[in-house]
Amino acid sequence: MSTQPVRRVPTSRLALEFPRSLAVFDQYEEAQKAVDYLSDHDFPVQNVMIVGTDLKQIERVTGRLTRGRVAAGGAVSGAWLGSFVALIFMLFDGANSNGLSFIITVLAGMVFGLVWALIGYAVTGGQRDFTSIQQVVATKYEVLVEHRDAARARELITEMDPMRAAQEQARVAIEQARAEEAARMREASGPTS
Repeated sequence: MSTQPVRRVPTSRLALEFPRSLAVFDQYEEAQKAVDYLSDHDFPVQNVMIVGTDLKQIERVTGRLTRGRVAAGGAVSGAWLGSFVALIFMLFDGANSNGLSFIITVLAGMVFGLVWALIGYAVTGGQRDFTSIQQVVATKYEVLVEHRDAARARELITEMDPMRAAQEQARVAIEQARAEEAARMREASGPTS
């Protein structure tokens, strides 16, 4: 599903002390390009984060699920399990093992997998008669920088793409104006009891 390796690190290492929004991109590659540009110009990129926002789940239907497909999938799964068990038996009982015991164990696994898959399919009662793959993706990618480096980062981004930088400054100004207006409205309404 994911095309990029993800390394799990403690949450404290993922956070910036006082992050400031540098830019918002529609594609991850654009955000990555901006950070790469910063890096190429000796910016301390250890003070930068790319944050995927506006998450959505995508489910791609890949086919119809029939009793035959369920049976075939269960049999193949069971064969793999049977092969694994047969190999373990052969490892610990190498002198007495033969090809026939391996085949019997694989066949037993196939039967077990087939029966178990058909039982599972029957229990669902046709509630989900299709196969699919799912992925959670971000629709926007925000580049954040540490507050002490924000001015330099904005200068570099302006050099990289002056039009985008102007649009981003306008977006940030609008967001700040909205936040200030909301704060004034709360003050004007007074305490609620």
